[in-house]
Amino acid sequence: MTTRSNGGEHHGPPPYAQRRAHYGDAGPSYGGGSASFRGCCCCIFLLLTFLALLALAVALVVVLVVKPRKPQFDLNQVSVQYLLVTPPSSTASPSTVAAVVPAAAYLSLNITLLFTAMNPNKVGIRYGATAFDVMYHGVPLGVAAVPGFEQPAHSTRLLQTHVIVDRFNVLQADAQDLVRDAAISDRVDLRITGDVGAKILVLGFSSPKVQVSVDCTIAISPKRQSLTYKQCGVDGLSV
Repeated sequence: MTTRSNGGEHHGPPPYAQRRAHYGDAGPSYGGGSASFRGCCCCIFLLLTFLALLALAVALVVVLVVKPRKPQFDLNQVSVQYLLVTPPSSTASPSTVAAVVPAAAYLSLNITLLFTAMNPNKVGIRYGATAFDVMYHGVPLGVAAVPGFEQPAHSTRLLQTHVIVDRFNVLQADAQDLVRDAAISDRVDLRITGDVGAKILVLGFSSPKVQVSVDCTIAISPKRQSLTYKQCGVDGLSV
């Protein structure tokens, strides 16, 4: 736009439409940024997928090469220090005690358990801490604690633990059976049960946990203060 003032020409600002057309191309472009962001996300997704497939392939190769086997964990030996069964405030002979129906009985126990852990694999194994329950007729008497440990390949390890029960109060029907078992049968049956968690170690990594169950029945003679029977799984052993 040109105006004349005092014989001269003066150029004024361009119209609004011309300014808009002139500066319209200088604005930011959001379409290109969105495309770049989507491309970056696709690259990250493809990279993570590749790494996951690579880890799966490595795991399959390790399984095929190592051929992991379930470890064995067994109760090998039981040593009896003492097992005492006493009715409350009773000084009668065993025959008299057997004839009287007690309302309660006290059991005191001190035994040593020797477990055997065998690793048949080509790699090491890591065991978690385990607590084995010692029970009489389903009533928990005490706990045999075994701490966690690592075991090398193709090896056998002995683990010793103690169970000490001091005057455990067995009530009602269980007390009657306990006194009868001790006084007449000279045999007190106990059950030792628990689950052992283990992980196979490969190249510094651990596999998902596998579980080994221990379920044993032992019989102790209160008169001889010794073990007379032990059965774990399907194999029974009389002593």
